[in-house]
Amino acid sequence: MVFVGNLRKMKLPSSCSTLLPDLPRRRLYFCKLLSAAAFVCILFFIGSSFVNFGYKEKVSKWEPTMGILQNIIHSSCEIQGKPSGSEPLPKGIIRRTSNLEMQPLWGSLPSPKQKGHKSPSKSLLAIAVGVKQKEVVNQIVKKFSSSDFIVMLFHYDGIVNKWRDLSWSDKALHISAMNQTKWWFAKRFLHPDIVAEYDYIFLWDEDLNVEHFNPSRYLSIVRREGLDISQPGLDTSKSNVHHRITARARKGDVHRRIYKLSGGGRCYENSTGPPCTGWVEMMAPVFSRAAWRCAWHLIQNDLIHAWGLDMKLGYCVQGDRSKKVGVVDSEYIGHLGLPTLGGLNESKKSTETSSVYSQSKASRARKISSGSPPDKDRLAVRKRSYVELEIFKERWQRAVADDKCWIDPYPVPEKEADR
Repeated sequence: MVFVGNLRKMKLPSSCSTLLPDLPRRRLYFCKLLSAAAFVCILFFIGSSFVNFGYKEKVSKWEPTMGILQNIIHSSCEIQGKPSGSEPLPKGIIRRTSNLEMQPLWGSLPSPKQKGHKSPSKSLLAIAVGVKQKEVVNQIVKKFSSSDFIVMLFHYDGIVNKWRDLSWSDKALHISAMNQTKWWFAKRFLHPDIVAEYDYIFLWDEDLNVEHFNPSRYLSIVRREGLDISQPGLDTSKSNVHHRITARARKGDVHRRIYKLSGGGRCYENSTGPPCTGWVEMMAPVFSRAAWRCAWHLIQNDLIHAWGLDMKLGYCVQGDRSKKVGVVDSEYIGHLGLPTLGGLNESKKSTETSSVYSQSKASRARKISSGSPPDKDRLAVRKRSYVELEIFKERWQRAVADDKCWIDPYPVPEKEADR
């Protein structure tokens, strides 16, 4: 720091003192002016030193505050919730979802969607298929051939080329993996972010008779009734009905529960859970977009037969499962009940199984029973399914016990649990 003494004691330059007696008054003024200028310069130098010191001190005091503000800005950016792994990218370039639309290799690009413009509604039909059921599958897909549906075939027998002669084949997506179930395919190829553009997901078996089924009318009923998970009712004359709730009711468009007052597995007015209400079977489920996002996470990666999954699907609806899960009666199907994975004699011709499409349940049963008994592969598949069921039950119970924050919205009443 520079110290300045009393300016009155400062001596003028000797040149000025010697000029005073002899020079005119103006030279005296000039010397005083020179002294004043020197004084101003000294003050400026001292003041700038203090100002500079004060500025640095203030900046140092603000540095923690500036750091806090930067952290707040950073935190607010993190709240935007970029997908994991996309943090290095600017938000506007990130695309969270995809679809199953094919794109041309050449030509002009489709015009970008304008803000507020809503794309046409579309849904997805996904079926696990084998070439031996080709004609049955052809009848199903032709029902979904409008532009409102995307078709995806999972080839569990590895045979794809033999489907090329069908008119719709080139527009469908074909995925092949030997001896895998539709749930194996769905877990790996129907991630919710991939199918996010589709309103409904039809995840069907291949052995279905769709003579009395119209997909568009079916979806109009589902939307009107607010069903998140549904299935078409089963024509009892052309189906193997394992659970009464899936049988088509003769009156009305939809039913959501059944009443069974005798025998095992009784269902009463106050029954609150599957298979009395809030339940569909796994051969032809239809999921809303939101329900599928939940159901996909429920599918276990290694339990490919998905036994036991049907009893828990009601947790994935957006509301009360007794209201949001239902069976559509006015648009119904037949379940042929053909053994496929591990169940067909390779020496049989595909025409033998495809002709079953038009047979009644009784004649179909006679035909199957007249043949050879199920081979050991089919028995092994059934055994594996039962093992998976027990594993799934154990995992559910363990998950419920471990998750202290989860509250079961459907606690089982004591009387119902005892039956």
